[in-house]
Amino acid sequence: MSHSPSLPDRPRLELDPEMSEAERLEAIRQHYRRIVHVNDELEDRLEDAQGRRGDLKADVDELKRENEVLKTSSLYIASVEELTEDGVVIKQHGNNQEVLTQTATRLEADLRPGDRVAINDSFAIQQVLDDETDSRAQAMEVTESPDVEYADIGGIDEQIREVREAVEDPLENPEQFEAVGVEPPSGVLLHGPPGTGKTMLAKAVANESDATFIKMAGSELVRKFIGEGSRLVRDLFELAADREPAVIFIDEIDAVASKRTDSKTSGDAEVQRTMMQLLSEMDGFDERGEIRIIAATNRFDMLDEAILRPGRFDRLIEVPEPDAEGRERILEIHTQEMNVDDDVDVGRIASDLEGYSGADIASMATEAGMFAIREGRTEVVQSDFERAGEKLQDVEGTDEQVIHYQY
Repeated sequence: MSHSPSLPDRPRLELDPEMSEAERLEAIRQHYRRIVHVNDELEDRLEDAQGRRGDLKADVDELKRENEVLKTSSLYIASVEELTEDGVVIKQHGNNQEVLTQTATRLEADLRPGDRVAINDSFAIQQVLDDETDSRAQAMEVTESPDVEYADIGGIDEQIREVREAVEDPLENPEQFEAVGVEPPSGVLLHGPPGTGKTMLAKAVANESDATFIKMAGSELVRKFIGEGSRLVRDLFELAADREPAVIFIDEIDAVASKRTDSKTSGDAEVQRTMMQLLSEMDGFDERGEIRIIAATNRFDMLDEAILRPGRFDRLIEVPEPDAEGRERILEIHTQEMNVDDDVDVGRIASDLEGYSGADIASMATEAGMFAIREGRTEVVQSDFERAGEKLQDVEGTDEQVIHYQY
């Protein structure tokens, strides 16, 4: 057990009767200096003790709070489904259990369907929580513009023009549409084979447009628990409304908007609920404002007819495999930073790549550079591209995909 340091002895003044007047005066001066020194030491100890007292008080307060937390029962998160005369119907998050419960009189006036509430072990509502936007929706906002411009995309000039007319023009020149008296296209659906430039086109929109860009994949909307997918869709559109003008890009939309079936499994039912929420947000009763939607899919044939009707996606833009001119332009784009020999005939190389996508051509250009590096050269020659093309054909003839760059 530790003990506090003992206090310094109190100085005493002892004067010898035989001392002279000068000696007495000097003794008094020394006695005074000792008193001052002891007083300073006591003040230092007092200040140190007060500091320790403050630290101990903070520790005591923290222990009291921890003790209160340990004594308090945990609360659970639920959503208000319905307000009835018999009570409040709530659905607990996680297990989706619906319960008819009661609430305190002081909270009745504040409750609305859809509110997030905290309930105790008896399912009684303890407090109404703030309606927070799903953090996953906030994470989908693109804060840094992708390093892609329209000039970096080759072979789909007509598709670029149509996307800009449907997405950028209504946001940048709304008065032009008002003057003509037409409503701008509400959404754009890009469809076509893999690797033809659909995602890259969306990246260029994000870079070239001043609007907030929100990107997500359709597979991210397929959630484990009932109601999570539809809630994420709702939060995405609320986030876009808060950040408008905004562009929402949904990649792989076929994952959540495929044709409806008679399947009774809970998984299929949840996907269909999520799609219904998406349809509702796309053409609900409320004005959408300055929000534009772009979606992309490789499986156009799988999409439900409801998602394709006018008013949801007014423009269905096919992004096909590039023609000879487009293939040459794509090859020029992907070789402009490469040290290519002057004798390389890009047009001849492109003419031999019929049926290949932009991603395939980008892969071939990279592979040609790898052949030059392998042989210790700093310049890429015609034979490198020819060998890369042969290798690409060999890969296309098998089920394996060796190199695949997103285009």
